[in-house]
Amino acid sequence: MLKKDYASVMSRSNEIMKKSLGIDFSQFESGSIAFDYEKLMEATGYTLEKIIEIQSRTGVGNTPLLELRNITNLARKYAKPGYGARIFIKDEATNASGSFKARRAACAVAHAKKLGFKGVMAATSGNYGAAVASQAAMQGLNCIIVQECYDSNGVGQPEIIEKARKCEALGAEVLQLTVGPELFYTFLSVMEDTGYFNASLYSPFGIAGIETLGYEIAQQCQEKAGRFPDAVICTNAGGGMITGTARGLLKAGASDTTMVAASIDLTGLHMASDRQFNKKSCTTGHTGFGVPFAMDPDHSDVPRSAARPLRYMDRYVTVKQGDVMYMTEVLANLEGLERGLAGNTALAAAFSLAQELPEDAVIVVSETEYTGAGKHIQPQMSFARDHGIDIRFGDPDTEDQPGVNLILPKDPSFICHQDADIHHFRQALIKKAVKKSGVAMPTEEDLSFLADETKSDIAFVKETLGL
Repeated sequence: MLKKDYASVMSRSNEIMKKSLGIDFSQFESGSIAFDYEKLMEATGYTLEKIIEIQSRTGVGNTPLLELRNITNLARKYAKPGYGARIFIKDEATNASGSFKARRAACAVAHAKKLGFKGVMAATSGNYGAAVASQAAMQGLNCIIVQECYDSNGVGQPEIIEKARKCEALGAEVLQLTVGPELFYTFLSVMEDTGYFNASLYSPFGIAGIETLGYEIAQQCQEKAGRFPDAVICTNAGGGMITGTARGLLKAGASDTTMVAASIDLTGLHMASDRQFNKKSCTTGHTGFGVPFAMDPDHSDVPRSAARPLRYMDRYVTVKQGDVMYMTEVLANLEGLERGLAGNTALAAAFSLAQELPEDAVIVVSETEYTGAGKHIQPQMSFARDHGIDIRFGDPDTEDQPGVNLILPKDPSFICHQDADIHHFRQALIKKAVKKSGVAMPTEEDLSFLADETKSDIAFVKETLGL
């Protein structure tokens, strides 16, 4: 009988994941730093056209691209004459489960069914759990979602609790855990016991599913604006959104589109801290996930993550919690769209970035998500007040202190993005990759790989490593 203590289960992690995903990750490795990323993506065995067909069977994809004319006009009020790009939004809330995560889940669950698995599993506290549950229900498979939900006092945020409710409503069994290392251990242990498919956010199936989003954005932008988008803004956490969207845009021929990642600035809060778990007022799309996953994409639930954000990112910007909550109200009041905070993170950034671009430029916000119940801003702000967070109007850019206050902008002119140091993130990825590999002297293949990983060049890699 297998030992089920923490150390024993974790020591079998690669074996468990290989069996549960049907992919032998060793075939992509070089024995050094480099691995064959494109070969990993090809391992799905699905073309873009096939994924579109799979998604269309279960109410996923072909979502509308909406021009936000009123928000664009508002942005132009604060821009210099002739500036204020047209802002469009891809309304992913119209997917079967209410978010773009349905694209990731459709491909993964369809593959699990094809291989004969009786059920699927995912480790997530977010919309992906609902997406996997929805797709599993449609395709007749069992579903287990392992969710990091509570602090040690058994208290969970309204938004997180709502996501668990939706997973259960869609037929999934939800295992709710406290914040900490038990999430991955429990996930592996249950997956080993059940023999279920690992419908990971970070598998090539999940990322390939998002490529259809980028492809649709390119096509619909051509139809509505007569051009490819000048910039696409993606809310960034684990990096899958920007990776898959960029790959889809490239497959559609939109090679000159600037890819911008946007995260909520939660500097100072530690995501694995029990004490700080409920001090954040936005539970996803923030720097607590976005920054570490950018610098080290492989600390996920698969040996090699298919989400490689720095391969595709041209710019990384941050906004404040109050900016996003304010923009959520603006979207509802001016455009008649009540949507959740995740997509509105990118929308807040787009509102500010649009003021840098001329009026004929086109910015696309890559997603919206469903809202309601605990996912609405009102219960989140009430929860924040109950946990001692000071909520008031002011200047988020200068007054915001994550875990202490939540500053709503006094007026739209105070919605402001800040550029994160993407140069530093690229250097950090290079150094971490070399250190993790234990390689004393990188090969030419390694240097080329690291240049691709950071969307840079070999000279930059050598300079970073002092070679």
